[in-house]
Amino acid sequence: MEHIVTAAVALVPGVQDATITRVRARRHVFSQASAGPLGTLLDQLQDQSGEGPCLEALYEDQTVRVADLATDPRWPRLAQHAGQAGLRSVLCFQLFVEGDNLGSLDLIATTPDVFDDDAEDVGQLFAAHAAIALAGAEELSHVQIALVSRDVIGQAKGILMERYRLDADQAFALLARVSQDANRKLREVAEELATTGQLHR
Repeated sequence: MEHIVTAAVALVPGVQDATITRVRARRHVFSQASAGPLGTLLDQLQDQSGEGPCLEALYEDQTVRVADLATDPRWPRLAQHAGQAGLRSVLCFQLFVEGDNLGSLDLIATTPDVFDDDAEDVGQLFAAHAAIALAGAEELSHVQIALVSRDVIGQAKGILMERYRLDADQAFALLARVSQDANRKLREVAEELATTGQLHR
C-alpha cells in the first residue's frame, strides 16, 4: 500500500500527496498508508470534523473530485482548517465497503482545480490496485489470527489428552463444553489452559 500511494504521487498528473484512508465504526478516520504529511493531515482533519470528501466517497459517491477544499460549501467545518493547511485539490476513490470497515484512496494537491478527467482515469487504476492490496492485507490478517488460534487450541488439547488420558476428539469436546458453559470463546479457554495450566469449568 505504501508503494501504491508513492507511485500515485509520481504518476497521476498534479498529485502532491496521497493516502489510503480507512474508516471504522462510528466514522473514525485514519491513514492506513500515506506518501507524505498532507494525506495524514487530511485524514486527521476529517476525523476531527466528522466530514469531508473521503467520507462522501465512502458513504455516498464512489468518486469525489474537489476543486478547492478551502472554499467547498459541502464541508464547512473541514474547509476552514483545510485552507490553513494548504489542502486544496482532492480526488477520492472508494476502495471497498464491508460493513463498518471502509477504505478510500485520496489524491491531494496544494493548488486549486488541479485534477481533470485524465487524472481521474489514472487515479481509478491506482484505486483498483489499492483495493486488491487492502483486501489481501485484511485476508492475511484473518489467516494469521486463525493460525494462532489453531495452534493454541492444539496446545490445550495436548494438555488435556496428557492430563486426563483423552483422545483428540474427547479433548476438543471438553474444551467446547467448558467454552459453552462459561460463555467464553473457545480460543480464550484454550489460551488460558495453555498459559496457566488451569481449566475453569
